[in-house]
Amino acid sequence: MTLRVYNTLTKTKEEFEPLQKGKVGMYACGITVYDLCHIGHARSTIVFDVIFKYLRHKGYDVTYVRNFTDVDDKIINRAGSEKVSYQEISERYIEEFNKDMQLLGIAPPTVEPKATDHIPDMIKTIEKLIENGYAYRIEDDVFFSVSKFQGYGRLSGRTIEEMYAGARVGIDERKENPMDFALWKASKPGEPSWDSPWGKGRPGWHIECSSMSQKYLGETFDIHGGGKDLIFPHHENEIAQSEGATGRPFVKYWVHNGFVNIDKEKMSKSLGNFFTIKEILERYHPEVIRLFLLSNHYRSPVDFSDKNIEETKKGLDRIYTTLKNIDALTGSQNEDKSLPLENLTKREKDLYETLSGLSVKFEEAMDDDFNTALAIGHIYEGVRVLNRYISDKRGFDRSPSSISILKYGRETLKEIGSVLGLFNTDPENYFEKQRLKGISEIEIDEKEILSLIEERVKARSEKNWTLADDIRNHLSEKGIILEDKPEGTIWKIKN
Repeated sequence: MTLRVYNTLTKTKEEFEPLQKGKVGMYACGITVYDLCHIGHARSTIVFDVIFKYLRHKGYDVTYVRNFTDVDDKIINRAGSEKVSYQEISERYIEEFNKDMQLLGIAPPTVEPKATDHIPDMIKTIEKLIENGYAYRIEDDVFFSVSKFQGYGRLSGRTIEEMYAGARVGIDERKENPMDFALWKASKPGEPSWDSPWGKGRPGWHIECSSMSQKYLGETFDIHGGGKDLIFPHHENEIAQSEGATGRPFVKYWVHNGFVNIDKEKMSKSLGNFFTIKEILERYHPEVIRLFLLSNHYRSPVDFSDKNIEETKKGLDRIYTTLKNIDALTGSQNEDKSLPLENLTKREKDLYETLSGLSVKFEEAMDDDFNTALAIGHIYEGVRVLNRYISDKRGFDRSPSSISILKYGRETLKEIGSVLGLFNTDPENYFEKQRLKGISEIEIDEKEILSLIEERVKARSEKNWTLADDIRNHLSEKGIILEDKPEGTIWKIKN
């Protein structure tokens, strides 16, 4: 199946054909670095991380650019309130962003430019826009003339009148048209500034992404992405100024992810439902966050709630339990994915066909506009089939062929997971972290738990069922569940 991508510009799914065979240029708008990142930032970054990884999985040579806006009114205001330089604020939150992304399993982009390193490129673009008649100067400010650019509004699908009615347009009576936007802002006392042909100042927000994307990807490139909130005015303005400067199409495919709601309400600091990535990672494994966000199609809204995230955690626990059981039955060494089919039983061949079909179904789902929700549904079905085989005495019999088929299943899940950024943790470590985290939240330590389990084992061997039950009940009250298995008693924290 050929990859098809929903293009915001045309409002249709289109067959993906990069401008240059075998190569893809992709740009995703990064963050303005003035504060800690929230769950909305996590969604956008994870979405484009998976697109990046899947395109590479398909064999494309991908140049992925994701920027930092490191000078902005919010950064300047925070620096002023803390009485530090704007550079200190931006570097602090770039560092915090990188910590968050590393924990979330985000692959570094090919290029990660900062706006302040590309001021000369922005000045050149603005000069070209003035030369081409799309921009005008008022005192030491430069504005883009929206009325001069034919087709303004085609990305958002709104007329200029509709955009004006719904936009937060700063009042500046000097502008020729209220919708005209700043390309260069004259410096104000105490603010950072750079020299330009129009005097000291700094670039407007929109010009940053046009200049940085085209510097690294060319005047026309394949994919430009970001959250739906960026369609207007940011991406609309990027198209106008980029094409106004070059006279060429700017981007072939526009890709936008949906919003994150909190308990069915829009996330907002004023509503008190605003969660940073760090706050969420204090409660949940990073892969729980990835799995939750990818369990919804990237263009759909996501409802972040305790109930929904707990359901996702249970699902990830089931997958890691399967991987753990396979490791216990077969050993954790990797297995060559090519299996000698002539040595497999009928049931093993059926399982092999199901597992090999899982890889096909995964690619079919991802080829349909990166449908991670459908892909993850196929993963759960593969896990169910593996669990049935493990528990069915007619199936798994510890023969070399049955061990090989389980190893094949594990490697299939790991291969798919590598594209989604999932199943990268050793199963034992995954559950050990949960146990340690759970212990830190209850009034009992691991040493005491193990001592009580040992005492209970002794009581059971002596047929002292009352004491054994008392120990089980005591631990249950503390939030500890015991499971008696042939290989011994194990414990876990109650969900």
